[in-house]
Amino acid sequence: MFIKEACVERISQAQLAEQKGANRIELCGDLSVGGITPSLEIIIEAKEKIHIPIHVMIRPRGGDFVYSDDEFEEMKNQILDCHKSKVDGVVFGILKRDNTLDIDRITVLAQIAMPMAIVFHKAIDETPNIIKALHDLIKIEGITGILTSGGKTKAKEGKVILKKMVALAKNKVEIISAGSITNDNIQKLHQFIKGPSYHGKRIVGNLNEVND
Repeated sequence: MFIKEACVERISQAQLAEQKGANRIELCGDLSVGGITPSLEIIIEAKEKIHIPIHVMIRPRGGDFVYSDDEFEEMKNQILDCHKSKVDGVVFGILKRDNTLDIDRITVLAQIAMPMAIVFHKAIDETPNIIKALHDLIKIEGITGILTSGGKTKAKEGKVILKKMVALAKNKVEIISAGSITNDNIQKLHQFIKGPSYHGKRIVGNLNEVND
């Protein structure tokens, strides 16, 4: 009926998410800062041990989404590592200093990332006009999905915008609703948003039941 994407930072969490019925993994490092690129060793191990699609976060640091030239080069190299690791997709976002989309850099990264799935992450929630940003992303070759809370902190708060984004993006890109979505509230949110995909650290319940 819809995709449940579990956000994880450890292999044990990814394995447990798969066992609990997650359809896809977003693999991150250090979720305490909102997620950064995991180590190449973790990416390779995940690909060996996980049997559902894996999307890897491409983010050189926590904080804002305005990156230096060196950080941009680092993101390019991280995407190339993902190609070599044969993961299914990458997740990234880049903004200009005014928080509008950095279309030029997004396009460059998308070109490097194809034919992997390419998801633009919650950086879109920082943009001044999220609907304009959606239309601009749809035009970029290779973008397959957008991870968003509808411009709010939680999906529950942004559900009206999320529903609108799902309608506008239909058959163009996958809107992946996010923001405190859990196995307890996903059905109620889906009844309203009617989106194709939902994302969260607890999307299939608690993933901290086992130790590495």
